[in-house]
Amino acid sequence: MSTRSSGDVLLRGLRVLGQAIKAEPRLFTVGVAGSSLFGILVIANSYVVGAVIGRVVVPAFSSGSVATGTLALIAATFLGLSALRVGTIFGRRLGAGYMQFRLQARYRRAVTRRYLSLPPAWHQKHATGTLLSNANSDVEAAWVPIAPLPFAVGTIVMIFAAVVALFLTDWVLALVGVVLFPLLFALNTFYARMMSPRQIRAQQMRAKVSAVAHESFDGALVVKTMGREEDEARRFKAFVDELRDALISVGRLRGLFDPLMDSLPSVGTLAVLLLGAWRLQAGAISVSEVVTVAFLFTVLAFPVRAIGWVLGELPRSVAGWDRVQAVLAAEGDLAYGSATAPASGPATLRFEQVDFSYGDGPLVLHDVSFTVPPGKTVALVGATGSGKSTIASLAVRLVDPEQGRVTLDETPLPELSEAALTSASALVPQLPFVFDDTVRGNITLERDGLGDDEVWAALRLAQADGFVAKLPDGLETAVGERGASLSGGQRQRLTLARALAGQPRLLVLDDATSAVDPRVEADILAALRGRDTGASILVVAYRRATIALADEVVYLEQGKVVATGTHLELLAAHPGYADLVTAYEKAESERVEA
Repeated sequence: MSTRSSGDVLLRGLRVLGQAIKAEPRLFTVGVAGSSLFGILVIANSYVVGAVIGRVVVPAFSSGSVATGTLALIAATFLGLSALRVGTIFGRRLGAGYMQFRLQARYRRAVTRRYLSLPPAWHQKHATGTLLSNANSDVEAAWVPIAPLPFAVGTIVMIFAAVVALFLTDWVLALVGVVLFPLLFALNTFYARMMSPRQIRAQQMRAKVSAVAHESFDGALVVKTMGREEDEARRFKAFVDELRDALISVGRLRGLFDPLMDSLPSVGTLAVLLLGAWRLQAGAISVSEVVTVAFLFTVLAFPVRAIGWVLGELPRSVAGWDRVQAVLAAEGDLAYGSATAPASGPATLRFEQVDFSYGDGPLVLHDVSFTVPPGKTVALVGATGSGKSTIASLAVRLVDPEQGRVTLDETPLPELSEAALTSASALVPQLPFVFDDTVRGNITLERDGLGDDEVWAALRLAQADGFVAKLPDGLETAVGERGASLSGGQRQRLTLARALAGQPRLLVLDDATSAVDPRVEADILAALRGRDTGASILVVAYRRATIALADEVVYLEQGKVVATGTHLELLAAHPGYADLVTAYEKAESERVEA
């Protein structure tokens, strides 16, 4: 990275700090006030030390004694200054700590809310591990400089106060500070510019390692069953090694910088002692003043480092901030209207000349039109890749069509309010997701009005009440991460019960009972059709028994509706449909036999 671009990073980093100060002005003020008072007390302590050495210790060598009252006064003064410094350190750390952690919490919440508001199409383009890194390490990195920031600002106040005090003490010794302090600032700036590309690279590799690790853990079953443990370990090791090298590069530069920063104040102290001895011999200053200035340079080393800490962390902060802002500024929101939907009764779903594609890819759906009449069951049948799951996503508005429209009770879905849409429709996806919670928690999702009676009613409709009743703690049984303690069929029935608990007027089943025994699946569909509240059902179906239960079948080929009608009508009129259903039935029987 060029010096110019590194300078740009520093300026952008300062703007990020400005955002932090704007967001938490009170906490920043508390931290800076504590740090500034600490600096003033450090200077005062130096003058007290000088006075004690020059006016008490040196005369004591001549007289051979010191008054007890004088010693008590010195001890009280030092204890008082120490107590005040402890109080200022507490204020500084309290302000900085609260400020940093509040900003991190606020932006983690903001990133998570943004994730939840963005459509599935956006999530499909971003690795889950990267998203975890955005919400965790990137947010943390963005606000890392906040911890030393009040200390650094207070140090600047202390340096200005120290320069004034030096000139009031002796202008010759003050020249040492005039030379040394700008040199310290220049060195800190140079360090930050050298650190910039290293910190950015390290932050990028943190995200990459997180993404690869998540993918490896999520695909652990595939890795194990395919015997790819060593290959996956090598792939992960390559990225970990890159992260290690990036962090070593950061540590190497920091290892060179820190001793240099420690040595400069020591050089200043040595210069003060040499010049001070000359000025003392000339009678221009006193012993107290020489000791005061020398001690002041000695204690400046640590506070000045705070400036380097802030500047050194700015590149990492900018890298984290950019990655967080990329999420917060991501486009693709689904805007909702304000229209409401009927409170009860089965809904009418209609697709009208719908086209859809994922991103810049080819059309997945072409001129798709069909209707799910109120209270009826419509089955979507088609070969893999024909667009069935895409239609299921469009039906509950996880995505919007490029052309045409999808309506619910003759109202276009974008015109409905979010509450109206989510209360009227429910999707049960192909892959059931179960939270690491109890059975009750997974079904209610903290929705109002769902007591035990409603939960058990939903479980009965999903044919899940039997196995739930046999669990050790019934509804209070914890099912583990992703429902690890349940079978595939049990997870599917639990997620179906979750959807049914909200009493949707439109139920979309995207091959949601594939892991369930065919007889149980038939009982589920029959129970859904016969329930009092009623619902329209759109089901992605593969089994002949499931398809035969539908009132109407929509037959898809390559994203187009080829035909609609009853199962028997399509069997008689479309050989392609008959061949597909027969192939499904054969595959199912082979799976059962196996």
